[in-house]
Amino acid sequence: MNSLILALLALAGYIIAYHTYGKYISHRIFRINASNEMPSHSLEDGIDFVPTKKHIIFGHHFTTIAGLGPIVGPAIGVIWGWLPAFIWVFFGSIFMGAVHDFTALIISARNNGKTMGELTGDIIGRDTRYAFQFIMQFLLFIVISVFAMIVGLLFEMYPEAVFPVWMQIPIALWLGWQIRKGRNDLLYSIIAVIFMYITVLIGTWFPLKLTPLFESIGYDLEQARNMASLSWVFILLIYVFFASTIPVQKLLQPRDYINSHQLLVAMALLFLGLIVAHPVISAPAINPAATAAGSDIPPLAPLLFITIACGAISGFHSLASSGTTVKQVDKETDTLFIAYGGMLWESMLAVLVLMAVAGGLGMNNPDAFTDHYGSWASASGLNAKLEAFVTGSANLLGSLGIPALLAKSIIAVFIVSFANTTLDSATRIQRLSLQEIFTSKKGIVLRPFNNRYFASFIVVAAAGLLAYSRPAAQGALVLWPLFGSLNQLLAALALAIVSVYLVQKGKNALFTFIPMLFVLVMTIWAMIQNMNSFFRQDDEVLGFLSVLIITLTAWLLLSSIHSFIRLKKRS
Repeated sequence: MNSLILALLALAGYIIAYHTYGKYISHRIFRINASNEMPSHSLEDGIDFVPTKKHIIFGHHFTTIAGLGPIVGPAIGVIWGWLPAFIWVFFGSIFMGAVHDFTALIISARNNGKTMGELTGDIIGRDTRYAFQFIMQFLLFIVISVFAMIVGLLFEMYPEAVFPVWMQIPIALWLGWQIRKGRNDLLYSIIAVIFMYITVLIGTWFPLKLTPLFESIGYDLEQARNMASLSWVFILLIYVFFASTIPVQKLLQPRDYINSHQLLVAMALLFLGLIVAHPVISAPAINPAATAAGSDIPPLAPLLFITIACGAISGFHSLASSGTTVKQVDKETDTLFIAYGGMLWESMLAVLVLMAVAGGLGMNNPDAFTDHYGSWASASGLNAKLEAFVTGSANLLGSLGIPALLAKSIIAVFIVSFANTTLDSATRIQRLSLQEIFTSKKGIVLRPFNNRYFASFIVVAAAGLLAYSRPAAQGALVLWPLFGSLNQLLAALALAIVSVYLVQKGKNALFTFIPMLFVLVMTIWAMIQNMNSFFRQDDEVLGFLSVLIITLTAWLLLSSIHSFIRLKKRS
């Protein structure tokens, strides 16, 4: 199979799906209307609620949801073969992920910009909102701490990314200032992206690495790497504290806008690489190593559907839709492009990742796929996941005449930038969710949580404790097995809440109910497997967290079923 043909088929399929299924749901089911007042106008405060142009908020939303997920997930999920990974990414995004993202955004918009946690209390029952919000808090703590640790590791793996990634901050502040002065946002964002790529060149010539600094003061190599990672985590947590508290239009929006352009450039380069090189997919459609006798690769179901989350369906997206995005959408008619279109575009990124790994990786070494994916142990590490994508992408960019070192720098900056945008938004979303938990029945946020600096400090401090909870700079990476299943669990729960909402409104809920059942079954199946594995390994912490999360899930599901039955009896 030729990788270019597969990518073109996917792109055509997404365009058709947007103009058919997406528009059917938005116009026939929800009847979106530009005259409906949005929370960004009714609750405008200049900090979180800020009306924003459609293309700018699309950039913010897309870069928020497209962190490392659509890269790492497909890069490891291809171990079962490119065919099942492609099918799940393609059909999962159209009929599950994009529906999930859009419906979460639209019902939040029609309920004063409330998060999914608060909506749970309004739609199902006030007490049940705490179950959803606690699950949200678990996920967001893991996201912030794990991503901070991952970015720290990435800085050590790709030191050429350090300078350009940090230089994005002053460039974004400059861009935000120009936009607020009324300058042409598209023109100045292009100038900002040019500045950013100049810093990429500088970073390639002058890579910055902390490991030699710690070696020079007496640490051995392993200790120096650990200290370097810990130092980056500390710096990153300080950064996200300030990034989550300042008005979104000053840093978060312009930085995400720059990164959305960067993504377009990276995707365009990968696509051009596919056109020029059009490598034949060297990875097997179904990996024989996955079914071979004595193989350590686990069965495809349910793990594939948990491993590949972003790019198919991801619960974090509902938190982004109802957490920060909804507070900035200018018109209700913008929601289809931002949420449904944003998810399909993220899925296209996942397809390009699959092509880079399944096709680009083997361009210079036919045995590269087997070397990376011959066993679960060889493919499961973070280094292996990212190395497979970076190498495959660099091979594709090399076909365009881009030098190997510069090609790797471009991809490395792209990866780290998107991990950082997830950190920014996740911290702000968790702060807003934490404030909702401490909101009285009269709608007043209780002191001292009404202070955004105090609430943000609690969020960042807790994430820091998780990140430093294990020796040898392992931090929150120990919680990674819970991340995938918890993320998909939130997606199923969000779809359950939307389904109850639609039944309340007398609308057809099958298009959310059926995906909810599928994701829920796969996720609970995976969580039970994880829980049993944790207890067998005497890891009481992860085992206890698994039991707690499953208990909260059961509470929410039983409450949803009770609410659904009550509504049916009334009708």
